[in-house]
Amino acid sequence: MAKTSAHNNPSKQQEFLSPIADYFKILSETSRLQILSCLKDGAMNAGELSKATGLSQANLSKHLKILTEAEILSRQPQGVTIYYEIQDPMIFELCELVCGRLYSQMQQKTEAFKQLHLSFRHT
Repeated sequence: MAKTSAHNNPSKQQEFLSPIADYFKILSETSRLQILSCLKDGAMNAGELSKATGLSQANLSKHLKILTEAEILSRQPQGVTIYYEIQDPMIFELCELVCGRLYSQMQQKTEAFKQLHLSFRHT
C-alpha cells in the first residue's frame, strides 16, 4: 500500500501551505515592514512609531494588532504606556534573504542595461 503524504494529497497540502501564505500576506504590507524596520533597534511605543512611520494612530493600531496576533511583535506594558518589540527576531533573517535576492536581481538588470547601453555607442 502506498504511503499518503501531504505532497500527494492536495487538500492536506493546502492545509499546510495556508498558514505559510497567511504569514507572507502579513509581511506583504509596506506599512508593516516599515514598523518592523523601526523596531529593529529596540522597543518603541505607539506615539514613537507613529512619528517614525508617519502613520496615523488608527492605521498604526490596525497594523500593530495584526503583527502582534501573528506573534511577530509583542506588547510590553511599562506603566500606562505599551511598548512594542520584535518577538521573533527570525523575521530579520527572512527580510535579509529577500533583500539580498532583490539586490542580486537589480545588479543583474543593471549589468544587462549597461551592456545594452554600450552596444548603442558609436565606435
